[in-house]
Amino acid sequence: MKTHPVARDTIRIATRSSDLALWQACFVRDQLRRVAPTAAVEIIHVSTVGDRDQKGRLQQFGGLGVFTREVQKAVLTGDADLAVHSLKDLPTAVVDGLTLAGIPPRGAMFDCLVFPADSEHLPTRVTELKPQARIGTGSPRRQAQLRHHRPDLTLADVRGNVATRLQKLDQGEFDALVLAEAGLIRLGLEHRIGMRLLPPVLLPAVGQGALGIECRPDDVWVREQLEAITDCQTRRSVEAERSLLAELQAGCHAPVGVCTQTRDAQVTLDAVVLSPDGQTRLHTSQTTDVERSVELGPLCANDLRRQGAEEWIHPENGPAR
Repeated sequence: MKTHPVARDTIRIATRSSDLALWQACFVRDQLRRVAPTAAVEIIHVSTVGDRDQKGRLQQFGGLGVFTREVQKAVLTGDADLAVHSLKDLPTAVVDGLTLAGIPPRGAMFDCLVFPADSEHLPTRVTELKPQARIGTGSPRRQAQLRHHRPDLTLADVRGNVATRLQKLDQGEFDALVLAEAGLIRLGLEHRIGMRLLPPVLLPAVGQGALGIECRPDDVWVREQLEAITDCQTRRSVEAERSLLAELQAGCHAPVGVCTQTRDAQVTLDAVVLSPDGQTRLHTSQTTDVERSVELGPLCANDLRRQGAEEWIHPENGPAR
């Protein structure tokens, strides 16, 4: 006779302590309270190396997993039952002892430009930005795509949480910032969105706008609750995107942009890889039935490889021959 796991009295969520990470954890908490109303849900704050070091470039101290490793460790050691991540920060390599069990409905997936609070006559297109405009973003993906359209732009790294970045912008350090639209909306800052950066100008990061929730594979009851708050369409889309990243063996800081669109019973995956200076832009697009969406990643990856993407994803290997 099949047995059912016993309901838990408490569910402990591990999360970073930034305002945005806490919003995400509270969102998941509220969703869990809906499907498991008898369980108390606690939030466990975790400090990550990416949060502690606000000056160095992310690639200098690990890059992959810089915002996720310590949060994952809390679940592995039993100090928490699940970990909530921005899915775009979660490496595709599987961590032994963890499973990606929950993916709630996706938020806004695109990037946007934010201008100083006192700006007047805001540009509506990237082509309208003033010559040599100073744009704050440390993302190789964002930098390469902006350089493709505007090689004259001055692109500079900017660290800190959203509030810190906006303060630097308003104090005159930059003419504009590139930020994720979802983060601004979730923090109630949608009024700061000055220009949405839509494809083909800027393709978002893999998993952008989506949350990923990990737990231990043998924690059956928690897995059942996470399955109950998972959105099937979002899962299919991000599985396609993450399978591309995994097939390319590219990290979340690689100059790779993606965009998934679902229409009727089909899903389309667009992907780009760019050289750091933006002069070379490789593009591919594949479509299949939604049930086979995970197959899109390898298809797109193979096409990008045929075009020479390896040179820009793994520059340490030298140009492809």
